Order: sequence, then C-alpha cells, then structure tokens
Amino acid sequence: MKEYQTITEVSGPLVFVETDEPIGYDEIVEIEVGDGDTRRGQVLESTSDHVAIQVFESTQGIDRECSVRFLGETMKMPVTEDLLGRVLDGTGRPIDGGPDIVPEQRQDIVGAAINPFSREYPREFIQTGISAIDGMNTLVRGQKLPLFSGSGLPHNELALQIARQAEVPEEDDDEESEFAVIFAAMGITAEEANEFMDDFERTGALERSVVFMNLADDPAVERTITPRLALTTAEYLAFEKGYHVLTIMTDMTNYCEALREIGAAREEVPGRRGYPGYMYTDLANLYERAGRIEGVEGSITQIPILTMPSDDDTHPIPDLTGYITEGQIYVDRGLNSQGVRPPIYVPTSLSRLMDEGIGEGLTREDHGDVQSQLYAAYAEAEDLRDLVNIVGREALSERDNKYLDFGDRFESEFVDQGYDTARSIDQTLDIAWDLLSDLPREELNRIDEEFIETYYDEGSDATVEAAEADD
Repeated sequence: MKEYQTITEVSGPLVFVETDEPIGYDEIVEIEVGDGDTRRGQVLESTSDHVAIQVFESTQGIDRECSVRFLGETMKMPVTEDLLGRVLDGTGRPIDGGPDIVPEQRQDIVGAAINPFSREYPREFIQTGISAIDGMNTLVRGQKLPLFSGSGLPHNELALQIARQAEVPEEDDDEESEFAVIFAAMGITAEEANEFMDDFERTGALERSVVFMNLADDPAVERTITPRLALTTAEYLAFEKGYHVLTIMTDMTNYCEALREIGAAREEVPGRRGYPGYMYTDLANLYERAGRIEGVEGSITQIPILTMPSDDDTHPIPDLTGYITEGQIYVDRGLNSQGVRPPIYVPTSLSRLMDEGIGEGLTREDHGDVQSQLYAAYAEAEDLRDLVNIVGREALSERDNKYLDFGDRFESEFVDQGYDTARSIDQTLDIAWDLLSDLPREELNRIDEEFIETYYDEGSDATVEAAEADD
C-alpha cells in the first residue's frame, strides 16, 4: 500500500496526483479527507509521474492536504448466494438494513472474457408472460435483447413486469437450475427507486432478485461501476451456482451520459455528439458478458433498457447498442397515447435469435408459422390505415376491411394486456389463432396446412361470411 499527499488538481469527479513510480490501471484508491471521511476511487489514467483518479463519491472537500492511498488491487465484488433478496447501492454496499454481506468469493468487476470457442449458442425459451415478446420477439437464454424507449414512456413498468413474471417454463427446467433476476438501476430518481422497491416487495419478486440502486443524485462516476457489479454477481450465480440469470439494466442512457461527463473532465477528444470515441468498446464490454458456456448449467440473459434522446434511434446510444445486441424491443409513443399497455410496437421490434428458441419441444410446433402470419397481417393492416387516410374506409374492399379489423384487434387483444397479466405461451398462441380465424382461410399463406386444420376456428364470423359469399 502506497500513500501520497501530492494532489495537484481536482476537476469534476477527477483527482490528479503526482507519484514517484507507476501505479496500476484500475487500481482502487482511498482518499482521506480532513474530517476523517474516506472516499473511494479508481485509477483512470497512469503515467510514470502522475495518475488521474475517478472518485466514486463527491470530490467536495478534497484538497492538497488530503492523503491518497493506493491499495494495490482492482475493485472486487463480494459474491455469495445470500445476495438474493438484498438491495445494494451503486457501489455494492447494502442499503436495505440487513446484515453485512459475508462473501464466499471476491471477484474482479471487470470479469473474464468468455472464450468464443467455449460459448454455447443461445437457445431455449424464457417466458416473460408478455405476448408481444413471447409470441412475436421471443427471448432465449443467453441472449441480449434491449428495450428501446423514450422519455416519459412506461419502460420502468415494463421492466418490473418482466422481472416479476419471467421464468423458465417447467418442461425445460430441472432441479439443478433455478431462475434469478439481477436488477441494476442507474441514474433513477428517488421516486422511481421507491416504486421499484414497492413493486418488488409487494409481489415477492425480491426473494429471487439482487437489486443495485444508483440514484440520480449519486455521483456520475458511480454509474460506470454499477452495471459491472451487477454483471459480476450474475456471472457468479450463473456459472458457479447454476442459475439462469436475467439481468435488467436501466437506464443505459444515464450510463453513457456518465461516460461523456468523465470524458469531458479528462479533456478527451469527443466523438459523435460529444460521447467518447471508445463508447462502442465500453458498451460491448458490458453486453458481451451475456451468454452460455459449454458444459455449464447456468446462463446470463440481458435486457438493457435505454431512453432514446428525442426518440431518435440513430442517436449513438441506441445505434451502437443495436450493433452489439441481438435485436431490440421498441416501446412506442403512439401506442402509449392510445392506452395500449405495454405499448410494444411489433413491426420495428426484432429478436434475431428467436428461431433457435421456438418450435416443437420448446414452445409449440405452430409458433414460427403463427408469428410470421401475424407479422404479415399486421403489416397489411398498417399499410391500409395509411390508405384509409386518403380514400376513406368505404372505398376499401371487404377483404381490406377484414385486415383493418384485424389490426385493431391485434393491438387491443394481443399487445394490450396490462402490466399485471401474465400469459403462458399457449395462451398467447391461442389468442393469436383467435385473431387469425377472423381472416379468410385462404389468406393464411404462411402457415402449414396441418396447423390450420388443427387450430383454425371454422366457426368464426369471418369463416361463416366467406362461406355465405361463396354460396
């Protein structure tokens, strides 16, 4: 342990110290302030004669008289199964009034990269209970599937619903693997934090969860370590204890704003819109910690949530996130204004790994065909809505009106289910068949005839009307 009293400058969250020998990058630092308070920090930049330290707490009160101790180790997260049910702050310290954590291990928060050769392809279905996700953009174990939202939209309610309802279906589960949720909140308000905790406690979801809370009035630098602490905990539970872990991180926009603030304090040359040029690498370091390892029972699945500034999906944060992750779920402002809950816009949403997690033995044999037909029918309805604005509904054919009715029912019955309703995959697909049965049978050109014979409702109004027309 080395100790110095050679602080030369304090700039925002950064403290610059002269040293007489090189200090290790990412090394943990303790700064003793005059009133006896000790602040923690991390080495951000190191040369032969000085270091730049990012302080996790406020830099107020730090001056040239303060002592700086370099501890000779990087930051580590104390991990144990007993973390389940606990609430921690953004630096990993308990804030729920419970006992101190007695760790089984202390693991480096940077984590170890998964050998690509040892990665197992993400497969097997995770049921969120939300039809627009399970039926149309299925989440599979080991996937990273972000939520793209906007300011003022109910992404927090959607995040809580997923945390509350997500499960591994019983037929896929076994005695050796359990399901856990890691919830990392970054830069949220105290009101949002209270809402999160009230929901976790009211529903009992806290028992299988580890919650990390970084509030808006906490130092921005703390935001850069909160997701790493959460993912380190997830890796321990998944790869050493065999849990299937769902990691929800909200809001990644606040995380990236913290990167920009630190970059400005370091006087770095900015990249797109003032964000650091290394932001892509930094985000990849987080997102790529999702996955499965061959021969290991557990898995880590990620749902990062970000609010797109000005609802612009070409903004650097959603743009780079989209490059790294395997799809996206769009939360739509128009559907939200119509009262659709959750307001997930299916046409622009995508799960690139969906095909690996659905079908016979995973969800249901007709899932893939039904999803494809729903997409096609809803896209047709959306096109016809544009046409109605020009020529009026009366100018459309009976077939076109059937598709318009389908689009309305799809939003009100399939997508709109509220935040307290959990649907099984069978319930989701049954609702889908009820909607598709309102279309003439010959329109179902994306579904295998065998499935139409099994699931198509011949007694629906659409079928009866079509038969009468033929007569």
